[in-house]
Amino acid sequence: MSSNRRQAVASIVQRPPLPTSESPQSLTELYGRNVFGDRAMRERLPASCYEAMRDSIERGTELDPRIADLVANAMKEWAVERGATHYTHWFQPMTGLTAEKHDSFISFSGDRLLLEFSGSELIKGEPDASSFPSGGIRQTFEARGYTAWDPTSPAFIREGRNGAATLCIPTAFCSWTGEALDSKTPLLRSNEALSKASIRMLRLLGDERVESVWATLGSEQEYFLIDRNFFVNRPDLVATGRTLLGARPPKGQELDDHYFGTISPRVLDFMEDSEHELWKLGVPIKTRHNEVAPSQFEVAHIYERSTVATDHNMLTMDVLRNAAARHGFVCLLHEKPFAGVNGSGKHNNWSLATDSGDNLLDPGDTPADNARFLVFLSAVIRAVDKHADLLRISIASAGNDHRLGANEAPPAIISIYLGVELDAVCQGLIAGVSSERYARTKMQLGVTSLPPLPRDTTDRNRTSPFAFTGNKFEFRAVGSSQSVAMPNIFLNTMVAESLNDIADEIEKADAPSREDAVQKVLQETLRAHYRVVFNGNNYADEWYQEAEKRGLPNHRTTPEALAYYLSDKNVNLFESLGVYSQKELEARRNVAYENYSTAIAIEAQSCLGLAQTAVLPAALKQQEQTARSLAAARAADGSLDLGPQEGALKALSTGINALIKASQRLQKAVDAAEDGEHDVVAHSEFVRDKVFAAMAETREACDALETMIGDETWPLPKYREMLFIH
Repeated sequence: MSSNRRQAVASIVQRPPLPTSESPQSLTELYGRNVFGDRAMRERLPASCYEAMRDSIERGTELDPRIADLVANAMKEWAVERGATHYTHWFQPMTGLTAEKHDSFISFSGDRLLLEFSGSELIKGEPDASSFPSGGIRQTFEARGYTAWDPTSPAFIREGRNGAATLCIPTAFCSWTGEALDSKTPLLRSNEALSKASIRMLRLLGDERVESVWATLGSEQEYFLIDRNFFVNRPDLVATGRTLLGARPPKGQELDDHYFGTISPRVLDFMEDSEHELWKLGVPIKTRHNEVAPSQFEVAHIYERSTVATDHNMLTMDVLRNAAARHGFVCLLHEKPFAGVNGSGKHNNWSLATDSGDNLLDPGDTPADNARFLVFLSAVIRAVDKHADLLRISIASAGNDHRLGANEAPPAIISIYLGVELDAVCQGLIAGVSSERYARTKMQLGVTSLPPLPRDTTDRNRTSPFAFTGNKFEFRAVGSSQSVAMPNIFLNTMVAESLNDIADEIEKADAPSREDAVQKVLQETLRAHYRVVFNGNNYADEWYQEAEKRGLPNHRTTPEALAYYLSDKNVNLFESLGVYSQKELEARRNVAYENYSTAIAIEAQSCLGLAQTAVLPAALKQQEQTARSLAAARAADGSLDLGPQEGALKALSTGINALIKASQRLQKAVDAAEDGEHDVVAHSEFVRDKVFAAMAETREACDALETMIGDETWPLPKYREMLFIH
């Protein structure tokens, strides 16, 4: 084993256990301790100010700027008591990450140091926006950007290592000309559009109580953990977050022995550490477990408002990375960090809730008789069929292209799974007949001491990208590293449009009664859009053929998907509901293209570097050693059969030549991609067709050589080490 690999393994084997931590506070004391949430506001704000804040949070009413000073002072006092010295407007630019600029609370009066934080500082900040992606919205000389306080998402404290802390204030981020430069602003807009459309529909159905509706979200975050000693010895992981070469190990996930397996003590320590930090931040972490691939894990959230849940998912990714570092791990959030084993996704569990506590996607015991549920279900079906291209765009990235269609992820064809009961109800509506009530059976397990279990009529289809699972839809194609904001912006907007269109049709329907009008419109809606429903195996070859017959789009790569970003249909959708202007859409399309091409360009350069400075020298060293051994054997005894050794040397020489040629083709493709100015569309297509293909060829040559080079000579940590040694 090479010296670097030997040292990496030795450091893990010799790693002392972490000291036992003190008993943590009870969960009820711990949860939300670092959040300026409802409890802190009720305790610290005047009653009228608190009620105004609650009204803004619950109903989206405009907040009186005059109370900002009261809130800012209370927030500052609360934060300072917890060790905060600085505050930051925490926002989510179009990098897909979070951003923050810290300012201290310090001001001076003569030689006296004061701690101040005003309402104007709370409401607005002015970070330099010149280096954030804008997609052409603004030029460098128009660098100023503004952060605007989002009172619907609670402020929180991030604790530092030395006891100091920072008050983080969730904000929107916009250009000085007023366009959104972030994901929070359009997410808030989409929720308002969805609420208005939902209330309009509920009024048509006779509900006069509901005053607001919001999308709820529960995300499931998948990730890999590897020891940091391996990570720092893999330049590809450091630069790109995924391994650009690596032969498959003898054992991967074939035995399914990692999924839901016993969690190793070191990993469990990391999980408990990250959970405690997240609970203090008010993040409702519920579930943890081993995932399918070795060294892959998952953490899942309880459902909450999608705007807050999006913030919490961004926090979760950050906390996982930081906690991993404390435990000597690196948390890999790339969608496909290791070839040949499952990649990571982020299941997006989406539903609709009212301020009266109802879930609008709860079918109840008799869904065939639940008109409200059927209306909202039909609106989702219509939205997904009409705007499948947008859902595909919302998850398009270089990383996710590795995952979609593999065993751990649905294909790029967007379809809906409903389950047997709802399928029967919808088919009955389409046919104009009453569906038979579905008999909800119980599973008999054949052991008298075990109780019979009710059989779930919507048991999720793991191959479906958009599956109904009880009282929500699970969008399973979202990538593990991406913000959940865009999928939910698109989903909220699509469904809002469908609700408005269905409401229009109900209002103008020629029917004897409102009930008859609803049934007629639902029947027409389902007939027109039921092609998107598929309850079978989405992995089967037959489904690809069937989907093509149905006219469902299959955009296999990111450039294919992004080509539909600015269609008239999509621009009209977002502009009509005030979620994006055309300029804002164009910006996001440009950023998406640039991100795709840049990600592959970085990977290509990293792949070239590894091939030329790590693999090729190791292969040449192995060739020299093999040739020397062969010559010594011949000299010692000319009668020996040295055929196997000669074959090994020949294979090694062939492999070296293949690597040199593949590297040359990759270099040529990289140079061509960098040569001159490119239209973003043409550039992304060239990168996909030429650079990525040459990179795959180079990887194939490297992986073949790895199997021929001795363990003492191979310089990089192998899959068997990274995935199985904790």
